[in-house]
Amino acid sequence: MSLNLRGRLNWWMGALAGASLLGACGAPDERAAEPVESTDGVKDAAAGDVAVKLSVGKSSLAAGDSVLVTVTLTNVTSQPVRLLKWHTPVDGLLEDLFVVEADGVAAEYNGRHYKWATPEAHDWLRLAPGESSTSTVDLATIYDLSRTGQYTLRYDSEAHHGRDHAGVSQLRSDSLSVFIEGRPFKLPEAQAADTVVAQALSTANCTSTRASTVSSAFSAAQTMANGSVSYLTNTTPGNTSRYRTWFGTYSSTNWNTAKSHFTAIKSAFDTRSTIVDCNCTSSAYAYVYKNQPYRIYVCNAFWNAPMTGTDSKGGTLVHEMSHFTVVADTDDHAYGQSAAKSLATSSPTRALDNADNHEYFAENTPALP
Repeated sequence: MSLNLRGRLNWWMGALAGASLLGACGAPDERAAEPVESTDGVKDAAAGDVAVKLSVGKSSLAAGDSVLVTVTLTNVTSQPVRLLKWHTPVDGLLEDLFVVEADGVAAEYNGRHYKWATPEAHDWLRLAPGESSTSTVDLATIYDLSRTGQYTLRYDSEAHHGRDHAGVSQLRSDSLSVFIEGRPFKLPEAQAADTVVAQALSTANCTSTRASTVSSAFSAAQTMANGSVSYLTNTTPGNTSRYRTWFGTYSSTNWNTAKSHFTAIKSAFDTRSTIVDCNCTSSAYAYVYKNQPYRIYVCNAFWNAPMTGTDSKGGTLVHEMSHFTVVADTDDHAYGQSAAKSLATSSPTRALDNADNHEYFAENTPALP
C-alpha cells in the first residue's frame, strides 16, 4: 500500500484513536535510537517508525479453536526502513515477542530460543513508506494457554529481551482482550536420533562429516563446562576479572547461582542423552525448545564458527544447553560480547539469566583470571 503525507498522518492519528477489542495499534516509543544506515541506504527502523496492529477473528475462543492473531506492521515514515525478520512474525514467531497474560498471570513462552548470528541480506524485512506487512500466528502453538480466562495480548519486542537484544526495533502494539478456553500445550514432535556418536551424544539429520564435527564440538563444550565449574569451585569467590566481566559486581549469592548453573550444564553434557540435530538451515547458530531437553538444533552459522574461542561451536552448545528449563533456564536478553558485558554492568541479575553471558564465561576468550 502507498500513502501520501496527508494520508499517512490521517492513518496514524486514526490508528492511535481506533484501538478496539479486535484491533490494537502501537503508539510511538519516545526512546528512539539513532538511525543506522544499511549498505543500500535503508534506515534501521527506530521507535515510532513502524506501527503494529493486532487483530483476532473472535472475542471468545473454545478449546478446539486455534488462537490466530494477525499482526500488521506498517511503515509510517516518509522513507524506507528495515527490520530484522526474527523480531517480526513474517517467518513465523521465532522469538518471545508477545506479552500474553490470563487474568494477570503470564503464559509461558514455549517457542524456540535462538543464538543468532550476524544478519544476512535475506534476514531483513524492508518496508517502503506507507507499506504494510501482515502475518498470522497461532499463539496456542507457542504459548502455554492451558489456563481458562480473559487474556490480554500485546506485541512488544522489548518486553522480554530489553534494548540490549541485538536488532530489537521497539515494536509495540496496544493490548487487546480475548476470552480463551484452556487447552493443554503440545510440544512439537522431534525425530529420534539416527547416529550414536558418543555415550551421551547422538546426532540426527547429520552427514557423517557433520556428525564428526558435532562430536568434536560436544567435547569442546564439555571441556568448557568442566573448566567453568572448576573455576567457580576452586577460585576464592570475589570480584575477579572473569566473573565481573560476564556476571557483574560480585555477591556470594550470584557467584553461587553461576556455580549452580554451570554444575547443571556440566552434568547435562556428562550424563544426559543429548541429541544434536543438523536439520536447521537458517543463518543462526542454533536453537532449542526450552522444555524439550536435550535436543539442540544447529544452523548455518554453527558450521563456520571456530571450534573454541569467541562464538565457537563448543560455546554455542554451552549457550543452548543453558536454555533448558531443567538445566539453567536462561533466556536471551543480549547477544554478542559487547552487549553481554554491558548487561553484566547494568544488571547482574539479567546477566545471570542470559545465555550468551554463560557462553562467554565458559569460552573465556580472551582469557581472564
